[in-house]
Amino acid sequence: MCVSIDCLHAIFTYLEQANIQMYRMSSDIAPYVTHPDLLQFHRQIKESRRELASLGQRANSMGLRLSFHPSQYIVMNSPDPALRRQSVKDLTAHAEILDLMNLGPEAVIVIHVGGMYDDKPAAINRWVTCYKHLPEPARRRLALENDDIRFSAADLLQIHELTGVRLVFDMQHHQCLNPERLAWRCTLERFLRTWPDTVRPKIHYSSPRTQAREIVRITRKTGRKKKVLQPPTWTAHADYIHPFDFIRFAQETNGLNFDIMLEAKAKDLALLRLRRDIASHAPELQSRFEPGVAANAPPRPAVHPGVDVA
Repeated sequence: MCVSIDCLHAIFTYLEQANIQMYRMSSDIAPYVTHPDLLQFHRQIKESRRELASLGQRANSMGLRLSFHPSQYIVMNSPDPALRRQSVKDLTAHAEILDLMNLGPEAVIVIHVGGMYDDKPAAINRWVTCYKHLPEPARRRLALENDDIRFSAADLLQIHELTGVRLVFDMQHHQCLNPERLAWRCTLERFLRTWPDTVRPKIHYSSPRTQAREIVRITRKTGRKKKVLQPPTWTAHADYIHPFDFIRFAQETNGLNFDIMLEAKAKDLALLRLRRDIASHAPELQSRFEPGVAANAPPRPAVHPGVDVA
C-alpha cells in the first residue's frame, strides 16, 4: 500500500498544478486487503496509518475533496450471504482508509444498489437490512447512486426514507432510467436534501457516447468474418463532455450548491477541455467552474473529473 500512497502523492501534485479540487481514488490502492486466501495483506491499512495520515493532511491542506466509487463486485443486496459479508468487509476497508486519512464527511464511498434478482422489493429490503447492520464507519461514509438499468432515482428516494443514506444524483443515469417520469430538477433537489446541511453534496455528470462502433462478427453459414456497425448505447460514457448540454445544465441549476464529479473516458483532459469550452461559449459561468478565475466571485459549485469511469 505504501507504493499506492507514493503514487497518490504524485497525483496530488498534478491536481494542485491543474487546479483540480476533487479526486476519486481507486479502490485498488490496498490490493487484496480483504481477500479471504491472502491473509498476509489484511493488515496493510493499519500498517500504513502514518502514511495515510500524512496523505490526508496534505489533501486537507489543499482543500482536495476525495471519494471512492468501488467496483460492481460490492453487492449489498445479493441473495448470497457470503457475497454480502464480503461486500461489508470491502466497504469497511474503504471507510478505514478515509478515517485514517482524517477526511471530513464529504469523503464518501459511492455505490449502486445492486441486482434485482427478479424481485425488486425483496432486493431493496435486503439492501436496507444490510445497511442497518454495517459497521458505523462504513455506514457513515456510504452514499448511494441511482443507476441506468435497475434502480431509478425514485427507488433510491424510497431507500433513503428507510435508512437516511445520502444520495448521489447521476444525470445520465436518470435520463436512461426514469420510469416514474420524475422531473430531473426537482429530483436533483430532493437528492441534495439527503445530505447534511454542513456538507456540500456531490452529483455525477457525463455525456452519452454517440459514436457507432465497428465490430467483427462471424457469419454462421460461412464462418467468415464480417465487419458491421453497432449503434451506440445511451448508457455508455463519452470521452468528453458535451459543452452545450453542460452549459444548459449549469444555467438551470444556478443557485444550487453541489460539487460535480465528471465521468468521462478522457478523465482530467475532459475537465480541462470543458473549462476552455465554458470560457469560449459561456464566459459568465467561468467563475463557477474554474477556481481562481474571478477572485471576488461568490462560492459556487466546483466541477472536477473522476479518475475512473463506468
